[in-house]
Amino acid sequence: MNKIVIASNNQHKINEFNKILGREDVKFISQSELNITEAAETGLTFVENAILKARNACLFSGIPSIADDSGIEVDALSGRPGIYSARYAGDNCDDYANNKLLLKELSNVPFERRNARYHCAIVFLSKHDCSMPKIFNATWEGVIGSKEIGDNGFGYDPLFFLPTLNCTAAELSEDEKNTISHRGKALNLFKKEIKEIILKY
Repeated sequence: MNKIVIASNNQHKINEFNKILGREDVKFISQSELNITEAAETGLTFVENAILKARNACLFSGIPSIADDSGIEVDALSGRPGIYSARYAGDNCDDYANNKLLLKELSNVPFERRNARYHCAIVFLSKHDCSMPKIFNATWEGVIGSKEIGDNGFGYDPLFFLPTLNCTAAELSEDEKNTISHRGKALNLFKKEIKEIILKY
């Protein structure tokens, strides 16, 4: 069986990877199972950070890896928090602190100017020194609400309002979210090519 290490310690992300990419001929292993330390996210873009994480996982596991870097970009904040989404309120912050800070920064911004999008970059590397990583990008458009609504999802999902569905991302079921989310779309792009990718390594 082919093995691919998921370069993440975020259990929510790992669950989404396995749910969307689950195959009988591929076993996805989280880097935490292999005691791999997370790579420092020193890149300036989602793609750069995903490549750093994928290279790190490949180097210390010796097997192909897939990594994701994602976050939310708010137009009224000039694209912030962007690549700093997970640590927006500080290095050891949680989702609650991040959401609280985002609401504070948007407190004087009217709803019609709260346009935002989730961005996801997925990177696959067959080996750590591969010079041609496979890259898959996707976005998910929405609006930042004025309060947290919903108990599903994670991150900024309770604030990420979807006008076409009249609900937040945190009110969607797991299957609904995986079909339309930024990460779901990026992983499905990867999934379309996974058979060819596997054959190459």
